[in-house]
Amino acid sequence: MIAALLLSFGVLFVAELGDKSQLMALTFALRYRWWIVLSGITVASIAVNLIAVGVGHFLGAALPTDLIAFCTGVILLAVGMWTLWESRREDGADEEPAATGPAAPGRAFLIVISSFLLAELGDRTMFATIALASNHSWPAVWAGSVAGMVAAGGLAIAVGITVGKHIPERAVAVASGLLFLYIGAATLLGAVAPELGKPGEYSIALVVPVVAGAVWWLLARSNAARHGAATRSSPSDRPSTGDQHTCDRH
Repeated sequence: MIAALLLSFGVLFVAELGDKSQLMALTFALRYRWWIVLSGITVASIAVNLIAVGVGHFLGAALPTDLIAFCTGVILLAVGMWTLWESRREDGADEEPAATGPAAPGRAFLIVISSFLLAELGDRTMFATIALASNHSWPAVWAGSVAGMVAAGGLAIAVGITVGKHIPERAVAVASGLLFLYIGAATLLGAVAPELGKPGEYSIALVVPVVAGAVWWLLARSNAARHGAATRSSPSDRPSTGDQHTCDRH
């Protein structure tokens, strides 16, 4: 049983390195508190690996993985666009922090869980767990797979925290949005054009964040120009009519 646990841990940890799930963990770590992201990854890993070892090897061929991957890609693209849109308002003004309020951690927790569940259900690592469970003790495979996924996610979270400490909050928001768009585009390509393979998916998917980043930069420049023009033409610094008459009398 120990051997099956260690084998499952090693297989899943290595399989997750550089995978879209680890990129998602890094991206979420840039936006939310680390313990929220790690908790969400843990819950999602427990659920998806329980499905894999419990019923996945019976229904593996019937799981609509392409449809799940397509829905995951659409959701991640939507989250990326939403994140970029919100970052346009993060200009250093007195905005309320994103993580304040009792509902914010719960909302972030649900976002992390749902994203990871969808991503892992449509991922090849699920079938690796199914294959391991068919030849080894399923409790050991389940525990090892969960530990491997959480360890890989924890590594990505540590990287995200380290990176997030050295870049401005607005840059973090923009980077998060672009990463979501990249992961979503790669997931969609994997669903609609699996013949491209991982190198093809990841290469072509770069077009989406590059274009989105260029559009965001142009919009940010336009907004900054309008804001500067409005500030220069503001009447707040001009003397009022009454003040002008007072000056004339003196």
